[in-house]
Amino acid sequence: MSRLAEDLALALELADLADAITLERFRAEDLNVDTKPDLTPVTEADTAVEHSIRERLAVATPQDSILGEEYGASTAPDTPRRWIVDPIDGTKNYVRGVPVWATLIALQDGSELTLGVVSAPALHRRWFASRGNGAFMHDGLGDDARRLSVSAVRELADAQLCFPGLDDWVSQDQLQALLALGRSCRRSRGFGDFWAYMLVAEGGVDIACDPVVSLWDLAAPRAIVEEAGGRFTDLGGVATADGGDALATNGLLHDAVLAIIGR
Repeated sequence: MSRLAEDLALALELADLADAITLERFRAEDLNVDTKPDLTPVTEADTAVEHSIRERLAVATPQDSILGEEYGASTAPDTPRRWIVDPIDGTKNYVRGVPVWATLIALQDGSELTLGVVSAPALHRRWFASRGNGAFMHDGLGDDARRLSVSAVRELADAQLCFPGLDDWVSQDQLQALLALGRSCRRSRGFGDFWAYMLVAEGGVDIACDPVVSLWDLAAPRAIVEEAGGRFTDLGGVATADGGDALATNGLLHDAVLAIIGR
C-alpha cells in the first residue's frame, strides 16, 4: 500500500471515530454548550472529537503536525506534513438539532493538500479524495463509493449558486456583489458550510462561496472539489484554502464568478 493510501485509510478511520462521538451526543438533552471568545458555540462533542483525533494521530503518526479548530496548532518541526481538523463544521446546526454538520479532516504535505475527508453521519454521507485518485462519496444507498464529478454548466444564466448567511456578506461589504451574482444565476439557495462545497463536487450545484472562513473549514472541501474536477480559490482568485474567504465552482464558471464577486 502506498503512503498516500495509508494516509487516506487513517483519515477514514479518524472519521469513523468522530462519527461515533458526534452521533451519540447529537440531539442529547444534556448536551454541554459553551461560547467561545468569538461568540460562536462549542459543544462537548466538538472538543471530544478533536481530542480523540489528536490522541489517535499521536500514536499513528507522531511525527506529523496538527492544526485543529478547538485546540490550535501542535507543531512537529522536522516534517512538512500537517493534519487539519474541524471536529464539527456546522456546530450551530448541531446544537439546534439540524442534521447538516460534518467532521472535516485533511492532510497537507508542504504546500499541497494530499487528501480530504468530509463525514456527515446524520446525513448518511461521507465524501473523500486523495490527490491524483479522484473524489468519491458513500451515501448509504449501496456498498460501493460513487465517483464524483462537477457539473458541465458553462453559463451563469444556467447555474445554481450556494451561499451562507447574509451577515458575513454585510460585514465584509460584499452584499451587493453577492446579490449581483445571484441575479446572474438561474437559481440560488442558502446551503452553507461544507454542504455547499460537497454539492459542487457532486455536480448538483455549480458555485459555492464564503466571505469569511478559516483553513480548517476549507482544507478538506478543497481537496475533494479539485479531485472532482472543480476549481477552488479565495475571492481574489488565488488557489488556496487559507485565504480567509472561498469560491468553489465547476471550473467552467470560475472566471465569470470572480468578475462579479472577486476582491
